[in-house]
Amino acid sequence: MSRVFNFSAGPAVLPEEVLKEAAAEMLDYNGTGMSVMEMSHRSKAYQEIIQTAEKDLRDLMNIPDNYKVLFLQGGASQQFAMIPMNLMKNKVADYIITGQWAKKAFKEAQMYGKARAVASSEDKTFSYIPDCSDLDIDDDADYVYICENNTIYGTKFKTLPNTKGKTLVADVSSCFLSEPVDVSKYGVIYGGVQKNVGPAGVVIVIIREDLITEDTLDGTPTMLKYKIHADNDSLYNTPPAYGIYICGKVFKWLKKMGGLGAMKEHNEKKAAILYDYLDQSKLFKGTVVKEDRSLMNVPFVTGDEELDAKFVKEAKAAGFENLKGHRSVGGMRASIYNAMPIEGVEKLVDFMKKFEAENVK
Repeated sequence: MSRVFNFSAGPAVLPEEVLKEAAAEMLDYNGTGMSVMEMSHRSKAYQEIIQTAEKDLRDLMNIPDNYKVLFLQGGASQQFAMIPMNLMKNKVADYIITGQWAKKAFKEAQMYGKARAVASSEDKTFSYIPDCSDLDIDDDADYVYICENNTIYGTKFKTLPNTKGKTLVADVSSCFLSEPVDVSKYGVIYGGVQKNVGPAGVVIVIIREDLITEDTLDGTPTMLKYKIHADNDSLYNTPPAYGIYICGKVFKWLKKMGGLGAMKEHNEKKAAILYDYLDQSKLFKGTVVKEDRSLMNVPFVTGDEELDAKFVKEAKAAGFENLKGHRSVGGMRASIYNAMPIEGVEKLVDFMKKFEAENVK
């Protein structure tokens, strides 16, 4: 069985080097005589794993000392509630709606206070990022929320919104560690790791310390309080231990690859190969305005549902997995995260050219 080119939006492709290391350590991690899956999260061996993972992440992202790094469970979706529960002191928050996940976060926040949609791109099926240079930000807003890279629709904020001094909260699940980021511009930056960093089951929250307080909304469960997790170094309860271990290996791999600046260059090269082809193709076309295109998620269509289905089926037979678009939009989508090699994109484009030649009369 040979490895396929996996274009899944998540859980997604991981570096082969990381998978081989984990496989080699499955029965005996570092002389402990057991797998990381089996060891106590209170053990000295695991303490070293999680502490090293945090240190490497801080190095990669240049995370300032006044930010906490939390390894949590519940995925990005649990943060949709955790954020308002912990941050909505005035019970007001402004949301920029650029896709399904921002929309879900917005609806969740409405359960806890006055959540306002101050900008949206839903009028054109989320195919662009709205102008966020002069938004009507509420004077009482506790934060402004964005989903920075939209996995389903393939858009990316290239310029952060003008929050007019309000705390910026960003879901970066599908662009996490794909390029350098200035953490100090955010109050909270978080992401589910299953798209670009590790296996499903871990969400990483990077939060400025002044936002971590006892003052949460009435009824906030203990497990959904940032302070509980911050005070206990992400070990208040049993964490998703094996997932964090894999994330730590990916952090090491990223450092070995040259860090986030090098990854951005690598990702730009990959994306250019696919976008350049889409821009000249007579059959396929991208669905996002050029200036807002994601480097991570590339949706495209033929304009014919039957032809789309035929392409996905034939691509799968040729070893290109998970190219079917999200059920809410159809078409195709190639997720080309950090671990997708340039070769995978080149071979996909070669296959697309062949399909086009056979199906355009």
